Amino acid sequence: MSEATAKTPQIVLELQELKTLTREVADKLRAQDEVLRQYGLRLPGGVTQTLSQIIKEIAALEQNVAGESRELTQLRSLAATGALVNSSLDVDEVLMRAMDNVITMAGAERGFIILKRESTGDIEFRIVRDTTNTASKSQDNPQVSMNIINDVLNSGNPMLSDNAYKDPRMQDHMSVAQFVLRSVICVPLTQRTRTIGALYVDNRLRAGVFTHRELNLLTAFANQAAVAIENARLFEKIQVSLLEITEIKDLMDNVFASIGSGVITTNAAQTVITINRAAEALLSLDNMKVIGKPLLRVLPHIDSGEADVESRLIEALRGGRADSIQITLDLPLREEPSILSLKFSPLQDDNGNTQGATLVLDDITEQTERDAMLTILQNYLPPGMMKHLDRIARIDLGGERRDVTCLFIETRPINSFPPTLVPEELMHQINHYLTVATEVIHAHEGVIDKYMGSEVMVLFNTQLNPQPDHAARAMRVALAMRQAFINDYAARGIAPDPHYYRIGVHTGVATLGNVGSIYRRNFTAIGDTINLSKRLQENATSGQIIISEETWAHARVTVNDIHVQERDAIQVKGRQQSTRIFEIS
Repeated sequence: MSEATAKTPQIVLELQELKTLTREVADKLRAQDEVLRQYGLRLPGGVTQTLSQIIKEIAALEQNVAGESRELTQLRSLAATGALVNSSLDVDEVLMRAMDNVITMAGAERGFIILKRESTGDIEFRIVRDTTNTASKSQDNPQVSMNIINDVLNSGNPMLSDNAYKDPRMQDHMSVAQFVLRSVICVPLTQRTRTIGALYVDNRLRAGVFTHRELNLLTAFANQAAVAIENARLFEKIQVSLLEITEIKDLMDNVFASIGSGVITTNAAQTVITINRAAEALLSLDNMKVIGKPLLRVLPHIDSGEADVESRLIEALRGGRADSIQITLDLPLREEPSILSLKFSPLQDDNGNTQGATLVLDDITEQTERDAMLTILQNYLPPGMMKHLDRIARIDLGGERRDVTCLFIETRPINSFPPTLVPEELMHQINHYLTVATEVIHAHEGVIDKYMGSEVMVLFNTQLNPQPDHAARAMRVALAMRQAFINDYAARGIAPDPHYYRIGVHTGVATLGNVGSIYRRNFTAIGDTINLSKRLQENATSGQIIISEETWAHARVTVNDIHVQERDAIQVKGRQQSTRIFEIS
């Protein structure tokens, strides 16, 4: 700030004093001129006129200096207002205080900041200051000229009127006449090339209050206010976005922490950037000691050469396809070696660029042991039972009566084997014949109820293998067994005459369910239907397949391709009436 500027108020006083002294000199000269006239003398021509001109010039200089002084005061206040506007993120509070300064500087009564809502374009009176009334942040119906405000908002140009009531530009503005407005300034709030609102000040009592100095002042303040408002809007958006990001991050953290599998992520340099609680617990790691460490150092118990962990990790970092391996290793808190499943996947951004890798770890020790146990069970239980173990478990002790077809087959009589066979070889031979029958049964979805020496009991249409065509299916299984044994005989170079097998099939109602105790159960079928099928098998001759009348009645519509011939009725043990039988071939 220059010395002259600092002394401006003193200069104004000195100019006023000089003007006063000049007037006094002029008055004295005029008085002397009157005295001299009495003696026929005159002062030099033009002296008083020169003094009058000097007085006018001093007055004009005083007015200019006073105006400059006022403008300087306004600029100083504007600078202070600019600092105030940028001093806080509470824009409304700051703009209210700044507006008070502007009203004082401009000599206005009221000041308003009007904004256009971004979403709807509606007008909002954001700041309302009225020196004639209690100041407030909002006002439902401010007595201002909306025509002037709309003109400025639409055109983006400022408007100054020293007497709006008589301004010809505003004769059609009803609000100007209604509110008898005098001095008015309205300037746009512009952000880059976009008008976001307007700054409006007025003085309803006095005309000629505002000049271009006040217009420039208001324009400068409007620019500051527009920047502050836009910054506040951006800050509000950032806060909303930050809140959303924080909520998403918290959600992701919660999801990440709650995942049952261990998850470790790395950056492109193979350095660990995140590890969830499951991975910490599984590997007995400390999050604080793991972050920032190379992944292969985080997994010290893994033989990377044998498991090829490093090559799979590098492949994932190159953006390759996901890969997985199983490894066996000693975990710190386990007495026995554990089996882990490791899945490697590339970690990619929105553009598909690989930024790192994800390693998912699962302890599959129990699952592997369970699968191994099920594999063993498959050698002892029929597929129908294995497939429906959960269904069997839900069947209570007791039973359910339902239509079934039961097939009994004697694969080869025990007494037909050479008596010189040692027990091991005899067992081997029996198992061979049972295997031939079992393969056919499984292929046609029969349920093997039990093995009895060289015999097999097979059920169709149980809870484990519901089959509407169970009678026809059992007949086809019997014929398929015949063909399987014929093929086996040929492959082994034996020519039994007659064939060794005997088969009996009967259809009827049986009781099916679990028998045993709560500690051990057996799924089976009981009843006359089961007994009769066994009796039919016992009455069949070698190489013969016998079905009951009931089986033929149930299947005859769908087995036109099977040759069926009725044989003489038989008397079976446990039944008084004769039983009609049929032979199929």
